[in-house]
Amino acid sequence: MRHFRYLTPSQLTRLFFRAPQELTADSDPGLLAVALGGTLYTPANRADLVKDVLRQRDLGCASMVLCLEDSIPDADVPAAEGNVIAALARLAEHDGDLPMLFVRVRTADQLLALSRRAGASLAVLTGFVIPKFDNETGTGATFLEALHTAQAEQGLDGRRVAGHAPGRHLRIMPILESPAVIHLETRAAALTHIHELLSANREDILSVRIGATDMSSAFGLRRSRDLTIYDVNVVATVIGDIVNVLGRPDSGFVISGPVWEHYANTERVLRPQLRLTPFMGASERELRTRIMTANLDTLIREIELDLANGLLGKTVIHPTHVALVHAMSVVSHEEFLDATVIAGNVGGGAAASPYRNKMNEMKPHQAWAQRILLRAQAFGVAADDVTFVDLLEASMA
Repeated sequence: MRHFRYLTPSQLTRLFFRAPQELTADSDPGLLAVALGGTLYTPANRADLVKDVLRQRDLGCASMVLCLEDSIPDADVPAAEGNVIAALARLAEHDGDLPMLFVRVRTADQLLALSRRAGASLAVLTGFVIPKFDNETGTGATFLEALHTAQAEQGLDGRRVAGHAPGRHLRIMPILESPAVIHLETRAAALTHIHELLSANREDILSVRIGATDMSSAFGLRRSRDLTIYDVNVVATVIGDIVNVLGRPDSGFVISGPVWEHYANTERVLRPQLRLTPFMGASERELRTRIMTANLDTLIREIELDLANGLLGKTVIHPTHVALVHAMSVVSHEEFLDATVIAGNVGGGAAASPYRNKMNEMKPHQAWAQRILLRAQAFGVAADDVTFVDLLEASMA
């Protein structure tokens, strides 16, 4: 797997100072967590999941979730489970690369039952997405116990089991969306306990996800397509606290940006938020018009705020959003030069940046520099005259 795999060699040379790295199931889990990008959710009851997975892979999607939870009616769950099992069996026979695949389950019992039904084809999965994860009700520990049992039974925990070829280590992506996390009076303790549980099982955790829809629902709110999640203050404060406890450089986890749930054009209330300046070429002005017509300018703004607030990657529910997340995840040439200088100087001090437009402080900016260099491995470094607009234009052509 490699981000921007659909670009031609000449496009890669023109657009990138350093191209994205090739990634495999055996790549460092910390790098895979950074490389998730736009994680596309698809309901598990769709007619042809295999066709969906392969098509989205060819369009550049690097991570997908087959959802058995809120995206499907309760009555459809048994059929959707069978649909997932059949899809995994067919994908296990596929010779080419696949995106990182996850199944979003409802309960720990469902996780274990699906694992047993899938058998050897479970090795196709990178892991599971766990809803409403917390340590107050015991939900988190119960899911982890089920994961450990599934890993051991299917030989996905590093041990060899008769009848099974060694496969990748299954991991989970917990979603933080439970009332204990949302409500102010219980939040600090809940997040502390979640951090303790995740830290004790670190090798089983790929990244942490934020359930902004459930957070908004807890207050009877739903943001419009003109507003980012950071404009909804009561939810933004929860996100800030999650990053504070779970996103610290020394002991934290990769935290993904919350879902953007809009995808169709509707009447606007607020004016578009996309500046004209980056879209100077004739074709790029046309791209700007396409983005604003589809009301994607607010999504671009939200991704920018995700990055500014320490979140990386994003849950998306429409394929057109994946290219936006990936284009904005590419490290700029300026960021890369700053990070390289800072990471190579642990002795402290300060100096003007290579672009001569800011001050780089070597000790305070170390953690930032290390994160930038890891992101550069996954998404590459843009050429010095390339902006996200150029990357987006090449991706949406």
